[in-house]
Amino acid sequence: MRDLKLAKFTKGILDFMFYSGILVCVTLPFSLRLVGNYIPHYQTYYIPMMILLLISGIFAVLIILELRRMFSTVLNEDCFVEENVKSLRRMGTYSFCIVAASILRLFILVTMAMLVIILVFIIAGLFSKVLARVFDQAVTYKLENDLTI
Repeated sequence: MRDLKLAKFTKGILDFMFYSGILVCVTLPFSLRLVGNYIPHYQTYYIPMMILLLISGIFAVLIILELRRMFSTVLNEDCFVEENVKSLRRMGTYSFCIVAASILRLFILVTMAMLVIILVFIIAGLFSKVLARVFDQAVTYKLENDLTI
């Protein structure tokens, strides 16, 4: 019973993050103009900042989409499947794309937060790629075990 509550709560968080991420990406041109009123750098480099933030936002939404896909296999109690391996690989690639966009943003405005974001997504990308290999091996073992039975 407790696990079901936690699963529903986690699914709710992922759904909220997914739809709010889409909303943030759609409203980015307006919100970036608003931020530009308080931070002149955002107004001066409006177009490049919008493009780089939109790229990062889209890849972040894609990561959440992959997490939602993986979560559905958890709810079905069938985690070790090839689809999860592919999702983890894509999530790693998406993380590295966010790193690339963030590095480009450093040429416009260097902040400590941006350096932290770069580090976090490098770790997330590496973690996803390694976990994909672990899941791939687990899927292979599972298939071999299923054939044995």
